[in-house]
Amino acid sequence: MKMLTRQALVACLLLSGCASAPNAPTLTLQTRKAPADYAHCVLPKLQNDSLQATVSETQRSYRIVVSSKVAADDVLEAYKDKASNGGKVFLYERALLASTFGPSPLERAAQECL
Repeated sequence: MKMLTRQALVACLLLSGCASAPNAPTLTLQTRKAPADYAHCVLPKLQNDSLQATVSETQRSYRIVVSSKVAADDVLEAYKDKASNGGKVFLYERALLASTFGPSPLERAAQECL
């Protein structure tokens, strides 16, 4: 009976990790930098933390994806704000314990480059 209870607990924890990955950003920030300048600031910081990131760009945005072996990929998107010279930054972290024990390297880089 105890084994069944443990298995049910583990299954609930694993499923709660999936359920806690909404489409809403984990963090939304405002920057005075253009998306290209912001991305050029973030990338070296990620490399210093030994994180492998891929970058894609559109006419108005930059998207930085940090692959994860354990959870879904983490995403940082910087968009040009139409109303100002700066932009908005959206962070999507999908790790099971994202930001529980302090900011992740991606979140820290995002904050430092504002």
